Amino acid sequence: MSTELQRKWWKEEVIYQIYPRSFMDSNGDGIGDLRGIISKLDHLHELGVDIIWLSPIYDSPNDDNGYDIRNYREIHQEFGTMSDFEELLEEVHARGMKLIMDLVVNHSSDEHEWFVEAKKSKDNKYRDYYHWKKGVDGGPPNNWPSFFGGSAWEYDEASDEYYLHLFTKKQPDLNWENPKVREEIKGLLKFWLDKGIDGFRMDVIPLISKRLNFENHTLGSFNEVVEKVYSNGPKVHDYLNEIYEDVLSKYDIMTVGEGPGINKNVGLKYVGHDRGELNMIFHLDHMFLGHGPKGKFDPIPYDWCDIKKIFRDWHEAMGESGWLSIFLDNHDFPRLVSRFGNDNQYRRESAKLLAMLVLTQKGTACLYQGSEIGMSNVVFDSISEYRDVETHNFHKEFIANGVSEADFLSEVHAHGRDNARTPFQWDESENAGFSSGKTWINVNPNYKEINLAVDKTAKDSIFKFYKNLLSFRKENLCLVYGQWVEHMLENKNIYAYDRIDENTHFRIVLNHSNEVQDLSLSVDGYELIMNNIEDSSGDQLSPWEARLYKKSNS
Repeated sequence: MSTELQRKWWKEEVIYQIYPRSFMDSNGDGIGDLRGIISKLDHLHELGVDIIWLSPIYDSPNDDNGYDIRNYREIHQEFGTMSDFEELLEEVHARGMKLIMDLVVNHSSDEHEWFVEAKKSKDNKYRDYYHWKKGVDGGPPNNWPSFFGGSAWEYDEASDEYYLHLFTKKQPDLNWENPKVREEIKGLLKFWLDKGIDGFRMDVIPLISKRLNFENHTLGSFNEVVEKVYSNGPKVHDYLNEIYEDVLSKYDIMTVGEGPGINKNVGLKYVGHDRGELNMIFHLDHMFLGHGPKGKFDPIPYDWCDIKKIFRDWHEAMGESGWLSIFLDNHDFPRLVSRFGNDNQYRRESAKLLAMLVLTQKGTACLYQGSEIGMSNVVFDSISEYRDVETHNFHKEFIANGVSEADFLSEVHAHGRDNARTPFQWDESENAGFSSGKTWINVNPNYKEINLAVDKTAKDSIFKFYKNLLSFRKENLCLVYGQWVEHMLENKNIYAYDRIDENTHFRIVLNHSNEVQDLSLSVDGYELIMNNIEDSSGDQLSPWEARLYKKSNS
C-alpha cells in the first residue's frame, strides 16, 4: 500500500497525556482541574503536540483516581463543570489541537446507579449488568486475583453471592454479555462524540469479554493470568466491531486501546485496517518487563536487548496492516527517565535520548506530562505519603507476607504508580507553581531543580529538544510512514535503526548506557541533523548520546 493510501491524521499527530489531578490547579484546593488545563494550553501548543488525552474527568468517588466512574455524563466537581469542559474543548480546537477522552467501560464504580440498583435484589433489572456468582466451599467462586491484590470477587451478604471486580472492590466489572449494557455504552459514546471530542483512549479494553466458565487458573505468574484468562475473551472482537459499526464509524475520530494481555500474536486482530475495531493499541509488553510472578513489586532483571526485541517483534507483527502507539511511560508506570534512563548523572541526556526513541519509532507517539522537562520518580519516606490504591493494597499484602517496610518502600520508589502522579513542576515557587493550596499528593522535592521555567532557560533544555524534535517529525513524514530497519540487534548498549522512504534515509543511533561506546556503524554519506549533547566525538558515542543522521535517497 502506498504512503498516500496509508495516511491518517492520527498516525501523523502526537498525543500528550494529561493526568488532570496533577497538571494545574486553578482554585487553590490542591487538585488539578479543567480551568487549570485551559490556562496551560499555550504550553502544549508551543511544545508542538497535537492530541490531548485526558485521564478520566467524570464524576467518581475516586477510589482509583477517577477510573471508578459514578456517572459517565457528568464532570467530577473537583475538576469543574460541563461548561468548563466545553470551554476547554473549544480552546483546544482553537489552537488546532484535538482532544480525546478516557473511556472506562470494563467496569463502573460501585456507586454508579446501575450497581446500586443491582445490589437491591437478584431480580432487579440491573442485576445482569454485572457478573454475580455463588461462592464455592465457603469462599469466592474461583481463585482469580485482582490487579490490585487479593481476590477478584467480593461477597454480598444480602444476596449471598459474589460480584466480579478485576480491579478494586469498588470497581465491579460490567457484563458485556447483556445487550442492554452495550446499548448503554453506545449511548455514552454518542454523548461525548456529539460534544465534538476527537476520540477515545479505551481503558483495559481487551478485558471486556469474560470466559464465562469462570474456572480456576493454574498459571505461575499474574501476567500470564492477564493474558490467558482475563484478556482476549471469546467475544471481545464481536463487541468492538459492534460499537465501531454502530457508533465510532460515524465520526472522524481516533481510538486507541490500552492492551493488557494483548500479545504480538493477537494484536493485529484489534487494529488491522480491515477489522473495523480500533485504530491502534498501547501494547504493554515492554512496560511489564521486569515484573516477577507477583507483579511489579516483585522485580526480575531485564536488559535493553529485551526491550529491542519487543519493539522488533511488534513491528513485524503489525506489518503494513496494523498500527501502534509508541510510549515509555504514563499514569500507571514510573517516569521514563527513571525507569529507562539515568535520572541522576545523565538525566538531561537520557531524557532527550528517550524522546528521540519515542518520536522516531514507527507508530503514533504518546508523551506523558512532565516528560518534556525530565521529571523523575519521587522518593517519599513513608507509605502514608502515597495515594495510589494499588500501592496501599500491595503494601498490606507484602508486609503480611514478611517483606520489610524498607524493602517494600524501595520497590515503590522504583515501580509505584504515584511516581508519575506528583504535580507538574512549572516553576520554583511554592508547590512548583501547581497550586496555592495543600496538594492532594506531595510535590516531588526536586522541583527547585527540575521545573519548566528553569529548563526553558537552560542551555541544554529538554523542553527545547522535545520542541525541535516534534517540529522536525512533522516536517519529515518518513519518521511516520518510512520503513523501519534495525541494526546491531544483540548490542545491549546501542539501539540503532533506520527510517527509509523513497526520498529520505534517516539513521538513529542511541547509546543507552553510562559508558562511552564505539559507534560501530557506518554513517558515511550521512549528515548529523540532531544530537542531544553539545560535544560529539565522531566515531565514539558519549554516555546516553542520541544522534539522528540523514542522507538523501534521490
